[in-house]
Formats: sequence, structure tokens, C-alpha cells
Amino acid sequence: MAIDLHAHTVFSDGTDTPAQAMARALEVGVTTLAIVDHDTTAGWEAAQAQRPDGLTLVRGTELSTHVVVDGRRYSIHLLAYLFDPATAGIAAELARLRSDRLQRGLAIVDRMVAAGLPISQEEVLAIAGGAPVGRPHIGRALMARGLVGSVTEAFVSYLSPRGPYYVSKADTPFADAVALVRAAGGVPVIAHSRSRGAAAVTDDAFFDRAVDAGLLGIEVDHPDHGEAARADLRRIASRHRLIMTGSSDYHGLNKTLRLGQEATQADQLAAIVAGSSGATAVLGPEA
Repeated sequence: MAIDLHAHTVFSDGTDTPAQAMARALEVGVTTLAIVDHDTTAGWEAAQAQRPDGLTLVRGTELSTHVVVDGRRYSIHLLAYLFDPATAGIAAELARLRSDRLQRGLAIVDRMVAAGLPISQEEVLAIAGGAPVGRPHIGRALMARGLVGSVTEAFVSYLSPRGPYYVSKADTPFADAVALVRAAGGVPVIAHSRSRGAAAVTDDAFFDRAVDAGLLGIEVDHPDHGEAARADLRRIASRHRLIMTGSSDYHGLNKTLRLGQEATQADQLAAIVAGSSGATAVLGPEA
């Protein structure tokens, strides 16, 4: 009866359809799954229509946000659960983010083509299949050309922020994103805050400001978090009475992560449901 509140599908940078992700979830004992594709709600309809019996579905998105500290931008991801996608503010921002993702992805490809790498915009767009273009799609194109053995290898080499092909995204300021989610009746939960660049800035002072801005939860148990990070995040969550979640961050074949390898407690999911306006409901036998 595991609860996994962070999974991606082909509607962003995963390799499973919503139906496949939900079926796989049930196969491994996950009975509640959140599909939170990057900067889009495009997969919501398919997930709702294809939800198998026995699975509870939580719909959301993972927003690309940033903070600026000492003049430097740091990427912060924000999980937004059970918000109303028709709310004007968040709908407009999601559209802007998707447009920027497309232009940014094509700009990365253009840099690679100019350097002589044998990939093309058309190839990457075909791999994305209409989803917001992300670096994993470019990584799969590099794999198809035999330049790397995995998407993970592509991120370490060709797609690294320190590499010559990287182009940054025009992410939403973190506090603005939290406000947009709350205005749409949703529940904002910071994702994997102690992984990658985010770890450098997500200290106590950051969370003090985030809570003041309206943050309601922290993804504590995540594959990128060690025990010390988890303990510290639990301390911060307890101090601010924040919701604590656990999630796999599943991406299908794009990452070596297993559905259900991290889980959320039932009372924490109940707190997410209670914290939303109810405009977007949890769907399933436990709802």
C-alpha cells in the first residue's frame, strides 16, 4: 500500500505513458501515484481516463523555479499538487515555461550541430513527441547516434551545465511559483531540495523565507538525499509544521529509479488533500 508522489511520463521527460506508469506502480505495490510532469498538465486527461482499478491518482506538475543568492541563480524544483489548471496565473506561467523549454532545447541542439555532432532538431522533437523539450530528449538522441551509452552519461558529458552546449532556462522565481500554486488552490512542496545545486542554498534561512511565501511541504525521502540530509529536512519540516513526502522521482528508462523506492505516509497525503481547494480531486478507490 505504498504512496509515491513523484513520477514522470512521456508528457515530459519520462519514457512511460501514464497508463504504463500506473500499471507498473500497481505491479510493485504502489497503490497511490502522483504524476507530476515538468511544467505541464498535458498528461492529466490521459491519466484520469486510463487509471486502473485499485490505483489512486494524484495529479500535479513539477515547476522549474530559481532563487538568486549573491548574484548567482540556483535551480529549485517545486512540486505542485491538486491545483486548478484553469486558473489564469498558473496557466499562463506553465505556457511560458513550455515555450521557453522548447526554445532552450532547440538552442542546445543548434550548438551541438554547429560543433559537428550528428543530431538534429527534427530528431529531438520526434523523441519529445509533443512533450516540453528537455535535456533527456537530447540525451536520447545522443544515445541513438552512439555518442553515449545512457541519458545519465549524456548529462555528465554533453548536457552538463559546465559544458559548451548548455543553455539556461527562464525559470519562475521561487516565491512567485509558490504564490501561483497557492492562488490556484494547490499545495506547493519543494522537490529534492538537498540534491544538485539546490543543496547549496536550501538552509534554514531559505526555508524561513519559503514558508513565509506560502510553502506547505518538503520532499524529504528522495533517492538523492542521504540520511543526514533527510534528518535535517525532517527537523526543518517539524519546526515549520510542513508536510513531509517521500517519492521515487521515477522517469522510466531515463533514470535508474524504481517506483516505490521511497514512499509517503498516508497522513501526509491526507494533509495535501486537506490543504488543496478541492478543485482538482484525488481519483481512486481511496479518495
